[in-house]
Amino acid sequence: MATSKMKYVILVGDGMGDLPIESLSGRTPLEAAETPVMDFLAGRGRLFRLQTIPPGFAPGSDVANLSLLGYRPAECYRGRAPLEAASLGVSLPDDAVAFRCNLVTLESFGEQQLRMLDYSAGHIDTATAGRLIAMLEKELGDDYCRFYPGLSYRHLLVWRRDYAGLQTVPPHDYSGQDVSELWRHYLQIPGLGEVMSRASQLLAVAPENSRRRAAGQNPANAIWLWGEGTSPSMATLRERFKITGAIISAVDLLKGIGVCAGMEIINVPGATDYLDNNYVGAVSAALDALERHDLVFVHIAAPDEVSHQGDLPNKLRAIADFDLQVVGPMLAGLQRRGEHFRMAVTMDHYTPLSLRTHVDLPVPFILFDSRRDTRDPACADGSCWQEAAGGSYSERQAQSAPLLDDGYDFIKLLLSGD
Repeated sequence: MATSKMKYVILVGDGMGDLPIESLSGRTPLEAAETPVMDFLAGRGRLFRLQTIPPGFAPGSDVANLSLLGYRPAECYRGRAPLEAASLGVSLPDDAVAFRCNLVTLESFGEQQLRMLDYSAGHIDTATAGRLIAMLEKELGDDYCRFYPGLSYRHLLVWRRDYAGLQTVPPHDYSGQDVSELWRHYLQIPGLGEVMSRASQLLAVAPENSRRRAAGQNPANAIWLWGEGTSPSMATLRERFKITGAIISAVDLLKGIGVCAGMEIINVPGATDYLDNNYVGAVSAALDALERHDLVFVHIAAPDEVSHQGDLPNKLRAIADFDLQVVGPMLAGLQRRGEHFRMAVTMDHYTPLSLRTHVDLPVPFILFDSRRDTRDPACADGSCWQEAAGGSYSERQAQSAPLLDDGYDFIKLLLSGD
């Protein structure tokens, strides 16, 4: 029996957006991938565009996902790393700055030159990475420098000394590129440069990296600091919109945003930021969370990760997996519940394969309202999605769609349907 209680769902395929690719006959990966469920929703819902990256902000997942939760980054954003600190339960002293601390693979070439071979150290597993970060904390940690382990290659450094003159950059923006000058700049910063240099020396002889090299895997032979900032000040979803919510993601950044937004953080066993993610567990947890909350936010990182690697076949796979294993089961589960719901299917930003980094183009999103779908809803088992699509979810299809200026407008539209 349907009730009058409305539920809200936001499904995010991180970095799905792209530019036309010649080998795909001028189509984008989103156009070329098998996405019958999203096409079905586009045909029965409405298409919009959203400017997730405000003017003057770098096109990162931090700013973009804040926007998707209705925040205006100009009012609350204080840097990426403090959001990850919130996820890890790390309280920042007033005189401290948090840095995102990537484990990366740097490669020497030429005469004293360095290349960013792998911003993720081969997507190093969390257990191995944790041992390396623990070793750095033991050898280099003190009252002014602390290392905290996160997931895979993503970790945290909290610094309580001067770092004047430092200009950081995200390592994934320089995949495969010469980073010699950038590295030298880091090493010139008193105190912090010594920590980074000493960390490289320790990582070079770490047994974990010897085993990785022997197995043909990229070693985590350096740390790369970026995304620095201080603790943000954010009102919760309940305070802003009188709703409660839950967030599901394998990424500490998203969990940290959820903590600051007052959301329940759901840790799904087997969740990863890659193609081996536990999609079934994520969907099951999301549907269960709607028993307790008004809104659930599901973030899937795989499309972005493979985009940073310039991997077209796996971007097609990641988008298709998002459609088949996340959007489809969520739609079917919501229909079985019998409650009214509004679902937004979107991306946080574009990550074009040709650039291997983010850009600030407006993202297309679908808004589907169960109350407005007056046609036969007998597709809950997915059997007729392909035949009944009637639309297309893609960058090209949304070119003339209405444009929302910021995330606050997005959330108000989701909550009101108007």
